[in-house]
Formats: sequence, structure tokens, C-alpha cells
Amino acid sequence: MSNDKLNLLAVKNPSIRTLHLTWVAFFITFLVWFNHSALGAVIVTDFGLSTAQWKALLLLNVALTIPARIIVGMLVDKYGPRLVFSVLLIASSVLCTFFALAQTYEQLALTRFLMGFIGAGFVIGIRMVGEWFPAKQVGLAEGVYGGWGNFGSAAAAFALPGLALACGGENGWRYALLTTGAIALVYGVIYYRLARNTPKGSTYFKPKKTGGLEVSSKRDFIFLLAMTIPMYLALALLAWKLSPGGVGILSQGAVYVVYAILVALYLFQASQFYRVNKDMLKDGVPEMFRYKFRQVAILDINYFVTFGSELAVISMLPMFFMETFVLNPVVAGLLASGFSFMNLLARPAGGLISDSFGRRKSMLLILLGLAVGYLTMSQISGTWPVAMAVLATMACAFFVQSGSGAVFAMVPLVKRRMTGQIAGMTGAYGNVGAVVFLTVYSFVDASTFFMVIAGSSVISFAASMFLKEPAGHTAEVMDDGTVELIDVA
Repeated sequence: MSNDKLNLLAVKNPSIRTLHLTWVAFFITFLVWFNHSALGAVIVTDFGLSTAQWKALLLLNVALTIPARIIVGMLVDKYGPRLVFSVLLIASSVLCTFFALAQTYEQLALTRFLMGFIGAGFVIGIRMVGEWFPAKQVGLAEGVYGGWGNFGSAAAAFALPGLALACGGENGWRYALLTTGAIALVYGVIYYRLARNTPKGSTYFKPKKTGGLEVSSKRDFIFLLAMTIPMYLALALLAWKLSPGGVGILSQGAVYVVYAILVALYLFQASQFYRVNKDMLKDGVPEMFRYKFRQVAILDINYFVTFGSELAVISMLPMFFMETFVLNPVVAGLLASGFSFMNLLARPAGGLISDSFGRRKSMLLILLGLAVGYLTMSQISGTWPVAMAVLATMACAFFVQSGSGAVFAMVPLVKRRMTGQIAGMTGAYGNVGAVVFLTVYSFVDASTFFMVIAGSSVISFAASMFLKEPAGHTAEVMDDGTVELIDVA
């Protein structure tokens, strides 16, 4: 395979075959993760849910993904993406089955919360694709992986309502959900049999220590501790939303217990960071092995805005179209799927633009387009032609998803042996964004919701001014003690 051209049709090439195997795995995780959104109107009617209860389910669906992506990132770096992806797919089929068979709102809420773990699947493929493609191609390859995989949510939006109707009866939606679970189970086995962690003869670099992200300076260590706090605050925000002052799923006493647990978990994670980095804090790190944690922090913020807003929007968009234009659930789901449909083009385009025109410049231009896109969506009303509203939605989606592609075009270039953990933290920030934006949505109308997201892009743009282009090589230590230089430019 040429270093300058990515031929996606060359399926006999092991790299391309691995890319296709992996984006399909990611596609299935998103199909399962967002299967409830497409069937929201039916579920609300069947269980007699209030608007507040439904919005609480949307929040629960993205909450657990925050710690899950951190945990899965560490597991991927240690055990390899092949095993971890297979196990996640099989586990997702079990959780999906429990959700499909739920009989009470409490069962729906619990299983939806647990299904948030499925969203960690994205992290796994980032490491896998990063292992199989060189620096000059990795942006486009990661974009194809992320974009085509993210399309699973769009597939759910336009396919599952029709499948539920085809199954017929009051349990049609349950059969549709069970079908997605069965697909995940079968593909989990297929992926384990066909995928491999690295090309033949390549080394799979692992962190020197497990349990926390390694950094290169005392300043970066403090920065890491600070950047971890928002993930716990997002979970605390969710607990507050579920308190008696919110939808009332948790008692006030239970909420206080959750707060205490979150504080204890943060302190434990901080202790793990110290354990992993104590030698560095004492003796320092040789220059050739250093990296700037600032790069990771900026990517976190950008993914907060890009993917965080995407998760929030695809969760609420079918209902938004249904209420704004007085449409039936099937038609509303089809129209709303346009937002996720753009992943097929936009995320690879973001990776390709980043590969071709530079990481920093591409990010800044895309974020400007994102702000304009959401400002436009904030003006959509029932007086608009439906076709124009769909076009505006898809145009906005292009910048949102190309921004995500540009973020993960750079993630594998920061530090190879910790790609899983860096991807996990960056991905977790996407879910922090989703929790924050969905919480905002629970208090305001759709127009204000879109304007808030547009405003948040200003912060992301300002942060990206400090993003540095990867230059030269990064150094990794082989098992025999020798040093290998990996091209990141």
C-alpha cells in the first residue's frame, strides 16, 4: 500500500481488511447504543413516560461512558484491541437483551445506564487503526473508522422504527432491539477470529505501568489531575439531575452517597496517577521520551464540543423534528438520521483535511464552521420548509463530525504506547460534553440549546490556538531495551 494513497477497496491488503473489520465492530456498538433513541416515541407511549423521564434516559445512556472510556483505554493498551473489542460486543448483546425485556421504568433506567459502557467501543478501534496505518494516512483511516462506525446511530434511526412496525404488535420495538443484540453477539465472535492487534512483525507497545496515564513533567502531572476533575463533575451533575429536584429516580440520600463515591474515586485515581508517575516526579524523563500533555488537554476540549454535541443532538433530534414539523416517528427518525448520516463523509474528510493541511490550521477552520452551523440550527422553526431544515442540519453535521475526525487524526500521534489511554480520556470528554449539553437541553428549548453549543465552540477555538503540530518522531522502548523512532509527521 502506498504511503500517500489509501485505497479502501484493496481488501486483500491486511491493513485495509483490518480497517473494515474494525469500523463494522464500531458501527454495531453504536447501533446498539442508540437503538432506544430511534424508538423513543414508542417507548414513551408504552411505558407512559413523562418528558422529564425520557430526557433522564438520554442522560443515563451517556453517563457511564465517561469512566468506561478511561477503563477501556487502559485495558486496550494492556491486552490489545482484538480481545477487548470482542468482549465488549458480546457484553453489549447481553445488556441490550435486558433493556429490550424491561417491564418497568426503573429497569429501563438501570439497563440504559449500564449500556453507556458500550460507548467505550470507539476507543478500542482508535488504537487498532493507529497500529495498522502510518502517520501520513492515519488521519483519513481514523476518519473512515470513526465516520462509518458512527453511522450506526443513523442506521438505528432510519431502520429500527420500520423493523419494529414490520414485527407488528405492541412488542415490535422489543423484537427490533433484540435483533441488534443478536448482531452484536455474532460479530463479537467473528471479530475475535479474524482481527489481529498489529501487522506481522510489528511490536505492540504497552505502557510501562498500568493504572493511570504517564506524563512527562511535574507541571503536566498537576495539569492531568485538574483535567480529570470535569469527568467526575459531569457524573455529579447527572446524579443531581436524577435527584428529587430533578426527575426523582434517586433519593436525596442516595445522591449524597453518589457524591461521596465520586470523591473517593477521584482520590483513588489521583493516587494511581502518582503511583505511575512517582519515578518521573523524582528523576524526570529524558527529553526524547517526553510529550506535551497540553496537546491531550486541547484535544479533550475540542472533543467535548464536537462529539459531545453530536451525542446530545442525535439523542434529541428525532423528537425535535417530530414536534417541530408534526411528523410521525418513522418520518422524523429518517429526517433526523441525516445528522448522523454525514459521518460517512464528514469524519473521513476531517481526517483527510488534517493529514493534508496541518493539524492546527484544520482544527481552527472546522471549529468556525461548527459555530456557524449551530447558530443556523438555532433558527429552525415550524415555518421552515422541512427540506431546508434537513439541509441545515446536515451542513452543521459536516463541521461537527469533521471536527471529531480532525481530533482523532492527531490522537495516535501523541504517544504510541499510550494511545488507548489518550483516546480514552479524549473520548470521555466527548461524553462529558454530551452530559453537559443534554442537561442544558433539559432546562431550555431547542433554539437556546443549539446556541449554547455554538457559544462553546468559541472556547474550543481559543484553546486550539495553542495546539502544536506533531513534528519529527516519537521514541518508544522495545522489549529488549532498544529504542525505536516512530514517525508522527
